[in-house]
Amino acid sequence: MEEYRLKGLSCPNCAAGMEQQIQKLEYGESAQIQYNSAKLKVDKRVNIEQVEKILDSDHASIMKEEDGHTHAHASMKWLLGISTGIFLFALLLDFATAVPAVPFYLTAIILSGYQTFMKGLRNLTKLTFNIETLMTIALIGAVSIGEWKEGTLVAILFGLNEYLEGLGMEKARKSMESLLQIAPKEALLIRDGKEEVVSINDLKVDDLVLVQSGAKIPSDGIVSAGNSSVNEAAITGEAMPVEKGVGESVFGGSINNEGILHVKISKAYEDSSLAKILHLVEEAQETKTPTELFINRFSRFYTPIIMVISALVMLVPPLLFGGIWGDWFYQGLAVLIVGCPCALILSSPIANISGITRNARNGILIKGSVYLEQLGKIDTLAFDKTGTLTKGFPYVETYESYNDEKFLSVAAAVEKHSSHPLAKAIMKKVADFPYRELEATNVETVSGQGIIAEVNGKRHWVGNEKSVCHVTIPENVQSSINAMKRDGLTLVIVADETKILGMFGIADEIREESQSVIRDLHQAGIKNTVMLTGDHEKTAEKVANRVGVRSYFGGLLPEDKVSKVKELTAKGKVAMIGDGINDAPALASADLGIAMGKGTDSAIETADIVLMQDHLGKLPEAVSIAKRVNRTIRVNIALALGLKLIALLLTIPGLLTLWIAILSDMGATILVTLISLTILWERKEKEKPTIKKEAEPQHS
Repeated sequence: MEEYRLKGLSCPNCAAGMEQQIQKLEYGESAQIQYNSAKLKVDKRVNIEQVEKILDSDHASIMKEEDGHTHAHASMKWLLGISTGIFLFALLLDFATAVPAVPFYLTAIILSGYQTFMKGLRNLTKLTFNIETLMTIALIGAVSIGEWKEGTLVAILFGLNEYLEGLGMEKARKSMESLLQIAPKEALLIRDGKEEVVSINDLKVDDLVLVQSGAKIPSDGIVSAGNSSVNEAAITGEAMPVEKGVGESVFGGSINNEGILHVKISKAYEDSSLAKILHLVEEAQETKTPTELFINRFSRFYTPIIMVISALVMLVPPLLFGGIWGDWFYQGLAVLIVGCPCALILSSPIANISGITRNARNGILIKGSVYLEQLGKIDTLAFDKTGTLTKGFPYVETYESYNDEKFLSVAAAVEKHSSHPLAKAIMKKVADFPYRELEATNVETVSGQGIIAEVNGKRHWVGNEKSVCHVTIPENVQSSINAMKRDGLTLVIVADETKILGMFGIADEIREESQSVIRDLHQAGIKNTVMLTGDHEKTAEKVANRVGVRSYFGGLLPEDKVSKVKELTAKGKVAMIGDGINDAPALASADLGIAMGKGTDSAIETADIVLMQDHLGKLPEAVSIAKRVNRTIRVNIALALGLKLIALLLTIPGLLTLWIAILSDMGATILVTLISLTILWERKEKEKPTIKKEAEPQHS
């Protein structure tokens, strides 16, 4: 498939019509015009000249490299300006002189309404009834009854409406495009000791690249030399730079803040996290929500219904109630203009693109408008515990010492020989206190118990309760052991040959932001928060109480989590949040799957929404944005239909005029566009200091 950028694409219905025509060409069956991103995808075998003729018939065209985005809008702006000047001059002639002003009105109509008029005539010959058809009939009708002033005003206002509509859509597209421009174009490849500038598409796995200060890292890789802070905002949405050193992974598209890094490429660019993110964000623009699909279906019937109503307005009062034919013909023309569905069709796509873009800036990847809409409807959030509400690795929450002189020294001497996560947690805790450095010898690991080692010539035990069955446990020590177990803590006991020296109570560390995130989610309108975990009930209860979730379930196997999610979905709209790997079945069972991935492939591929950070901090804002998008769409639909209803009601007393009709449509379109674009506005965060990323313990 070939992909082309288009310009002059400002009408969703026109785009759909051109797509249908291109699909009738030889090899054109699979052609797609993506209105939101202004792109054409078409089979390489299709005659591109025929495609260009179809596009040109609707005043669209394939964008060349040298084309800008605003050429079509600039020419339209000049035509509207000239038309308005001629119209005002004609009005002056009408009021101040006896010189006929009709030629000037006609000139203004041609300049501002020629494109619409020609499209409408073609549509009439094909019996295709859309916005251009309605406007063409209205213009012909106005001129035929001598309403030159109002006919000209209709042409100018409709042209202005089309211009503003295109401008609003282009603003949303540019916002998305600026997001997609983060991809680097070139890399500085080191080959045989020499530096060479190459395209990122030419990079291969294991290539070595040099990344200078201020440059973008070309693809995912591992730092092989150098130290620097790296801005990962393009991937994670985090403004805070992260320190990177030898052996640490980096994302393509992130920016090297200072110093020089040598990076060994681990993925070709097309397989990198950034490439996948950009591809999914781009695809997300073209998905249709149930609301959009309903609006599209409704608009197909809306225009023919309006034409029938217009005919009834023209015919019924004169035939049945003695109305004046000219007056009611004029009212019928005004009804035709009210029938323009532009504002209704635009009520959803600009808001959705704005919402997807705003979340993507925050490092939240939403795979389509349908998932954005669902996120705004969620009332229950189910959380996995480990790695989601907690950090996923252990830390010492409390400890008891019964021999201050030996406890920490023996623990450190023994545990420094182990790479077990519990040993890492103990070493981190011990480092906070002064202790005497000792050496352990004859270190022996006992499966299911812990470690036995000699320290200062005496045997010592570091492990669970089974490892200390050789000593008598005093009542006060047993009481502490029972209390820690009730709190859901994992015990590591230190003992010598005759007595217990002390013990550590170890837990999975709760993320600092978890409590505030849960509170903010409740404030954002999430009614129920649930924690699902495989840990035992006591641990589940403790974490749930600390973070503030409203209910919890412990001791769950993966299939049990699926069952719980299904129970919850029977009561409301449920999103499940996990790591994208272990919780894949539960993520798939929920109405919405949200993965915490830090850019991992499995997370990007598993869930409907991916939090590119390794924490939940941005989730409440994502929920708020989604709810705001849904509210905005409802307001837009109400405005689009409400203004038209008010205009139609003016036909009852015969007060509807052509210019009121066009203003009602234009006003709705402008309001819908502006309200939708406000979703993109956000306050800039203050610059945050560079931090050193905390290394996670390696699991043995």
